[in-house]
Amino acid sequence: MNTQILPGATLGMLGGGQLGRMFTTAAQTMGYKVVVFDPDPQSPAGVIAEQHICAKYDNEKALEKLAQSCDAITTEFENIPAATLAFLEQKTIVHPSSKALATTQNRNVEKAFIASLGIPTVPFAAIHDVDDIAAAEQTIQFPAILKVATFGYDGKGQVVCQSLQEVYQAFDALGNVECVLEQRIDLEREISVVLARSTSGMVTNFPVAENVHINGILHTTTVPSGVPVEQAQQALQMADKIAEGLDYVGTMAVEFFVSTSGEIIANEIAPRPHNSGHYTVDACHTSQFEQQVRMLCGLPSGNCDLISPVVMVNLLGDVWGSSVPHWNTLLVHPNIKLHLYGKQEARPGRKMGHFNILANNTQQAMELAEKAFQSLQSD
Repeated sequence: MNTQILPGATLGMLGGGQLGRMFTTAAQTMGYKVVVFDPDPQSPAGVIAEQHICAKYDNEKALEKLAQSCDAITTEFENIPAATLAFLEQKTIVHPSSKALATTQNRNVEKAFIASLGIPTVPFAAIHDVDDIAAAEQTIQFPAILKVATFGYDGKGQVVCQSLQEVYQAFDALGNVECVLEQRIDLEREISVVLARSTSGMVTNFPVAENVHINGILHTTTVPSGVPVEQAQQALQMADKIAEGLDYVGTMAVEFFVSTSGEIIANEIAPRPHNSGHYTVDACHTSQFEQQVRMLCGLPSGNCDLISPVVMVNLLGDVWGSSVPHWNTLLVHPNIKLHLYGKQEARPGRKMGHFNILANNTQQAMELAEKAFQSLQSD
């Protein structure tokens, strides 16, 4: 029998970044207390939580304290050691599971898992040592991308390769660590599905989002997406199948490529709320973060329907330049919703915030988004 954890209880969050911060806000709004576990004393989530345990993720004494303090624990990013979750699972409720997290932490393991479900991936080859590179030529056509198998995100740890010789050079440049070599495909667009799955296996989907990346980092998300209904349905079914295969509990996202031939190809799994799901905070009845709280606490799903067409724009540290962005140019628009993450220092490529533009249609929203984004840096 599924026991519900009700407001007044204390929830644990492994990771103190912006996703943890938005979870904390959602949980506190619903009447829960939050303990954040993060080694950074200035972590965006830690500074607003009821308690911040400032320790490394392998500190068992500190993890013991977290487990004793919390009725249930979740995480905000996949690079938390799976062993940390396994340790906590012995002591309290933890979602997602250490097993689900371990599957998504290594790109080779993740792609093999997706393929095992009969879901298309790009052609790929696991590269453990230089001998694997020569063998990869049998299965991979160029251009291709060499990616580190673990701890890569937002375009970091990736090198585009035009030839086998460049793969050797890139493998050396990346430190000869385990990598995956992925064939580049002719891409029409990128989409993502954010969903919530309960302990009973019930899946609720948010609308399919269409994403534009710049230098490997998400720039805009548009909802409704421009993909045909059949393709959207395919992506939703694939994402649900992946969640079921992981026996996942919580909020998660799957990123997909749509090829120029119309094929839907699974790219990556994010076992947590996702950057492309930030539109849900202002444009849906329920946000992805409230869903994370609900799934963790064994509560029924909220309504995931879209209230308004929306475009989400990421704000990276690059926007700051040598001065603070001109927030007044955003805030004069009644349908622009600004979200800043409370990070102490703006650095190029660092996610500092985002804004959502609500409009009658996505074209209007995108036109305003582009103007508003430019105005932030105008002199």
